[in-house]
Amino acid sequence: MTDRERHKEPEDFLGSSADVAGSDAVPDRGEFLEFVGLALAAGAVVLFVVRPEVFGALVHTLVTGTAGLVP
Repeated sequence: MTDRERHKEPEDFLGSSADVAGSDAVPDRGEFLEFVGLALAAGAVVLFVVRPEVFGALVHTLVTGTAGLVP
């Protein structure tokens, strides 16, 4: 069954959209979360290109923080 035919079928189910498999309870939430993730990733890339010392400081902070956990 093609996408076109599947979307043309009448919806003859009773219940909310949360009861249907494959549908989000909040419409377009997945797209919003994808946009936020891509925006954060793009911001991180720009930050590391413009200010490369931030990456070194982050690594240093993580290393010293985890080194303090080792007995």
